[in-house]
Amino acid sequence: MQTISNKKHARGYISMLAVISISMLMLVLTIFAYKRALNAHATFSKIHTQTDFREKEEAILRSIVSIVPNRAILAMQNGSDASTASQMAVSFTTIFQDALNQANARTSISADLLDEISDGTVYRGNTGDAALADVSKIFKPAIGTGSGITAGLNEDYGAKYPPSLNFSGTLAYDKLYPIVSDYKKYGTLANGNVGLPTATYADFNLIPYPQIDFGYVQPGELFVAKRNWWAFKMNLAAHDDTITKLSRYDRTIVLSLYEIPSQLPISAGAYMALGQYANGSAWQNITISGTVFAGRALVEGATALDSLASRRGLDISTNSTIGGQSFVDNPFTPGIRENYQLTEGDFFPVSLASESGKAVFVPISRGNDFFDRYAHTAETNTVSPTTWNEYSVGAMQCAMRLDITKAASASDPTPTELTFSYMKNGSRETIVLPLDTGVATSLPVGYIKACDENQSYNFTSPVDVAYGAAGSYYFRQAVSGNVIFNNANFGDPMAGAPKVGYYRPPFPFEIKSLPNGRICVAVYPERFSVFLALLGADSTAVNHSLAVNVDYVNTNTLTKPFIPSTDVDYGVILQECGNLTTFTKGFSLVTNLSLHIGDDFNVTSMTPPSGYTPPGGAAFYPPCSLFAPEQRYGVGTNPLAIVFNGQVGSTARDDAQDPIRPLDTETTSGVELAANSISMNLSTISHPAELPPITMKNWLVVIEEIAREY
Repeated sequence: MQTISNKKHARGYISMLAVISISMLMLVLTIFAYKRALNAHATFSKIHTQTDFREKEEAILRSIVSIVPNRAILAMQNGSDASTASQMAVSFTTIFQDALNQANARTSISADLLDEISDGTVYRGNTGDAALADVSKIFKPAIGTGSGITAGLNEDYGAKYPPSLNFSGTLAYDKLYPIVSDYKKYGTLANGNVGLPTATYADFNLIPYPQIDFGYVQPGELFVAKRNWWAFKMNLAAHDDTITKLSRYDRTIVLSLYEIPSQLPISAGAYMALGQYANGSAWQNITISGTVFAGRALVEGATALDSLASRRGLDISTNSTIGGQSFVDNPFTPGIRENYQLTEGDFFPVSLASESGKAVFVPISRGNDFFDRYAHTAETNTVSPTTWNEYSVGAMQCAMRLDITKAASASDPTPTELTFSYMKNGSRETIVLPLDTGVATSLPVGYIKACDENQSYNFTSPVDVAYGAAGSYYFRQAVSGNVIFNNANFGDPMAGAPKVGYYRPPFPFEIKSLPNGRICVAVYPERFSVFLALLGADSTAVNHSLAVNVDYVNTNTLTKPFIPSTDVDYGVILQECGNLTTFTKGFSLVTNLSLHIGDDFNVTSMTPPSGYTPPGGAAFYPPCSLFAPEQRYGVGTNPLAIVFNGQVGSTARDDAQDPIRPLDTETTSGVELAANSISMNLSTISHPAELPPITMKNWLVVIEEIAREY
C-alpha cells in the first residue's frame, strides 16, 4: 500500500551577501596562496641566481690565477710596450676578459656540454646568458675610482691590506698591468709590517706564507719572499642589474704574486728522482731538513723526508716516509689528509699545487739559457722596467763578466783574448786582455794601462809596472803606493815620444789546462778584492758575482759550447776559493761551461750581518751559489770524498722524460763518487742574509677575499 504525505516543508533561500563574502574570502585566500607561491618562487630564483653568480665568480677567480703569471712574463718581454695592442694584451682588462671566457661565465651551459646531452630536440628555456662585454662594470678598484685596479705600491692602504712596495716609477702602469720588477722594493711603507728592517732587506724580507694547502712551507710560517699585490672589487651581477633587478654586494679581492727565491734544501721545477743515485745505490750520509720541491717527484727506496711539494704529481715508494708517514695508498685519496689532520696536526706533509684552489706555483726555470748571456738578444719596449732575461737569466745578473773573446783559429781553440767587465761607480767598465801579445809592442802579456805620462796611479798592493812607448820600456817589480809615471821617476826610455804607464796585477783568472788536456779558464775568487781595488772598481759588496761565457756570437773562431760538454769545449776551474770572507754580500759564479771545483770551497766563517744570528748559533759563511750545467770535483786528482752543506737545485725545464738526480756527484775524470763518499747536510734558508747574490726564483700566485664588514 502506498502512503502519500501531504505535509508541507518550509521554503529555503540563498543569501547573496553570504555567497559573495565566502567567495571573496576564498578568492583572497587563493590570491594570497598564489602570491606566497610567487614570492617563494621569486625568492628561490634569487637564491639560485645568487648561487650561480657566486659559482661563476669562483670560476673566474681561478681563471685569473692561472692567467696572471703568463701575462706578467709577457709584460717583461720584448715589444710588450711597443703599441696599444701589445699593451692591451697584458692589461688587467684583457686578463679579466679572458678569465670570463675561460670560466665560461657568459653562458648558462657550455656548447660542448649541450652537445653531449642533446639529442637534437632539446630546447633551452634559460635566457640568462649575458654578453658581459663591459668588464669595468664587473671589476673596479678596491679603493677609489678610475681606470685599472688598486696597486699595492707607494701608498698605505691600512691594516686590511698587505704592506705596499715602493717604486720610483709610474704608479699608473702598475694599476693597469701585472708588473713584476726588481725596482719594486720594500721601503718605509712596509716597515713594521714585515719581519725585518726594510733599509737592510729591501729586495726580499720575511713575510708569512699564505693559508693554502700547497706546502712550500707551512701556512703562516715566515719565509723569504717579496709580495706584489693588486686589489679589486668584483660583482658579476652588476653588469646586468638593470635587467635582473638583482642587488649583490661587491666582493673585495686581493691578488698576490709572491716572488720566492729558491730556499729549500732540494728544489727543481723539473721531474726529479729522490733517494737513489743513477747507479741504483741508495743515498747515504744525507741529512735533509725542510720541504723538498719538485715539478714532479719520484721517491725511491727507504727515503725519509720532512715534507714534499710538487706541481704535477708524486710517485712515492711504500718504503719511504714523508713527515713520518708511509703512504701505501695515494696520499690524495679522500680521507687520508683529513685523518692525518685529525691525528697529527693541520699541516699535511705531501702537497700538490692543484690541491690549493685559487693558487698556482710557477718555477722560473730557463734551462740551459740560465747559464749563457750570449743566448739572448736585447729586449726593448717592455711594459715592466725589468726585462724577462734580466730577471730570469743568472748569467745576465752577474756584476762581473769574464768572456773568452778570441781563439788562435777555428781549428786551434787556444784562447788568445779574454774580456773582463766590472762595475765602477755604478757603471760598467771593460778591459780587454790579449793572451798572445802585450797591450803594446815589447810589453809582456798581462799588462794594463794605468795612465798617461806625468800622471800618477795609486796601487794598494804590489804590482809590476812599466813606463815607455813604441817598443822601449823601463820596468819595476813589486811596486805599491802612489806612482808617478814620468821621466824623473823612471828615466826617459824614448826621448821626444809621449809615453804611457802600465801595470801587471795578480790576475784572479788565467788560462789553464786539466791533466786530460782540456783548456779551462781558472778563476781564483780570493784574489778579486785586491784586483778590483787596483782597477779602482766598486768593492766586492757590488762586484759579488761572476759570469764566465764564450763569445760565440761576435767571433767566428769560437763556437757555442755543447751541453753536455765535449772534449773540444772549454771548462772552468775554481781554485783559491776556501776563504770568501772578502765577499761580504756573498759570491756567485754562473757559467755555461763544465765547472771543476779544485779546492775547498767557502770553508772559512765570518761574523754574521748585524741583527742576524744563525739558527742554533751555527757558524756563518758568506752565502754562495754555483751554477753550471756540469759540476765536477777535483782538478789534478780525483777526491776521495766530499762534504757539502747548503742547498741543491736544478735549472732544468719541466719537460724532461727522465728524472734528474740532484745529488749525483762526479770527479774531474767523470767517475761517479761512491755513495759512502758523499756527505750532505741540506737545510732551508730561513733569512734573507743567507741568500747568495744570484738565485733561482719561483712565483706563487694567490687570490684571497677580504671579509666583508657589517
